[in-house]
Amino acid sequence: MAITPEEFFVEEQSPPSPSIFLHVSMKPDGRSEGDHDAPRDMILPYISRVLMEDDIDDKISDHPRLLQVQQPFAQILSSPSFGANTDNTANSSGENALDSALSKGAGVVRAFLKGMEEANMLLPKNNGVNESSSKSGVKKRYNSDEHLEEEEEVRRTRKSVVMIKEPEDICAHEMLDDMMLRSDETCIRGMEKLRIAMAKEVEKSSRKGVRNSVRNVLDIHELLTLCAQAVATNDRRRAHELLKQIKQHASETGDATQRLAQCFAKGLEARLVGTGSQLSQFLMEDHLSIVEFLKAYNLYMAACCFNNVLLIFSRMTIMQAMVGKRRLHIVDYGMRHWFHWAGLLHLLATREGGPPEVKITAIGHPHLRPCPAEQVEEIGCRLTKCAHKFGVPFNFHAMRKNWDAVCIEDLNTDTEEVLIVNDHFNFSSLMDESIFFDDPNPKDTVLHNIRKMRPHVFIQSILNCSYGSSYLSRFREVLFYYTAIFDMFDATMPRESKSRVVLEQGLFGRYALNIIACEGVNLVERPERYRQWQARNQRAGLRKLPLEPNIVKVLKDKVRSCHHKDFFICEDDQWLLQGWMGRILFAQSTWVAEGASLG
Repeated sequence: MAITPEEFFVEEQSPPSPSIFLHVSMKPDGRSEGDHDAPRDMILPYISRVLMEDDIDDKISDHPRLLQVQQPFAQILSSPSFGANTDNTANSSGENALDSALSKGAGVVRAFLKGMEEANMLLPKNNGVNESSSKSGVKKRYNSDEHLEEEEEVRRTRKSVVMIKEPEDICAHEMLDDMMLRSDETCIRGMEKLRIAMAKEVEKSSRKGVRNSVRNVLDIHELLTLCAQAVATNDRRRAHELLKQIKQHASETGDATQRLAQCFAKGLEARLVGTGSQLSQFLMEDHLSIVEFLKAYNLYMAACCFNNVLLIFSRMTIMQAMVGKRRLHIVDYGMRHWFHWAGLLHLLATREGGPPEVKITAIGHPHLRPCPAEQVEEIGCRLTKCAHKFGVPFNFHAMRKNWDAVCIEDLNTDTEEVLIVNDHFNFSSLMDESIFFDDPNPKDTVLHNIRKMRPHVFIQSILNCSYGSSYLSRFREVLFYYTAIFDMFDATMPRESKSRVVLEQGLFGRYALNIIACEGVNLVERPERYRQWQARNQRAGLRKLPLEPNIVKVLKDKVRSCHHKDFFICEDDQWLLQGWMGRILFAQSTWVAEGASLG
């Protein structure tokens, strides 16, 4: 009867297998005479001799036991029926030969494997040291000078692991120092590099010829909108068909429309399969290295005027409020653009009459990290070192609290301070009345609390976008807004730039994905247009300040001289507006509290 594969590899209940050590006779109970009685020097020399012989291959191949193992398989190979199956008879003959050979060879193979097992029991383990000798060896080393060598080896290993991370850490520290201590020079260098890169990009495009992609743009936007309609009505089949077409025109390294399609397709697919909140939460966590983030941030600062205008506007407004004053207290919600406070410290250090005392209270978001690069506490350490270098008396206080619960009593203010309250795009993350109808509106509550703080100036910077009341209206608004953003990136940044991909898919893209894929409390951003904020601020008892003409002139000149011609900056009802090709994307204004009768 043919032996089965299981019987071939599993040891049967049979008499003990003969040992591979042929010179050691077997006892009736199956143990070799040398198992316990024979000294180890009768076995180990044999192993040593076998391992050390140069002609080991020849001698092993001539070993009687191995020849016995090989014989059944040689019979199989030499059988005329082994090979192509020409007919059933040949096939049957081959099977009989194989069964016979396997039956004869099975016991021999088991004997061979058994012998190998016995040999392994005697061979060294753990890379040349068996377990018992390893333990005793370690003990001996701990009682000798070799213990110091072992400790030194561990120290070198740990140091090598640290050294692997050192280059990135050094690079990050150097970049942060550059951005904080030499922010203007860093930005100018970035602009020069970008001009050179874009000139090469234009030259490359002119050689290849410009392709008309207007038709493609219109088609992709239409497909995205139709897909959003299908998702909104739960027409899953239609949505999947449209999503498949969108992905054919999506690429994170293509033109502006392809990159936009790549970003929006992720959001639509996540919403369709019901994983939007999990994916959004994953993206909102920090998965970028600090170097990746800083490179992307520097590229954005060099290519776009938006942050430059925002930061210069804030600095000049604060410097004007500090004329003749000796103490400054800045309350910053979110610390989204904390780098630029170093530039303000530098300006204050060089002002006529000497630097004032400066205190910054950073109100970190209780749920989201405001800055992917650093924790708020480490930001404080860096700003403190920076202030010390500039010779500015400085104090930093970090607070993590729900923003609608922050009030004047938390700030430790006094009447001698110039109090500046600052928000750079952060209040759009607060809930609005479309989420909780019965509870106090968090946006209104924060604004009421700011009015009670009675700041000298409240500087507000907002995203000029409104999502509406339905999913489809929100999608269309986001599509319109991010089309302008991605088009601006395409006009000002090289397509092969890795930092541009980080900006589009990693930083801006994660917010777009959240807006498209999530709903209700899972939404991270709930922005409003500047006129909506104006009405909300006035209801909270805040009064808008007029824009300073000299500040506006400086900013307009800078945008015209340093940035792309399609950027624009203008004024409307004391709001400073910024945008791209006619689309208003950002707005800034300054506010103070109304009279004491409203307090």
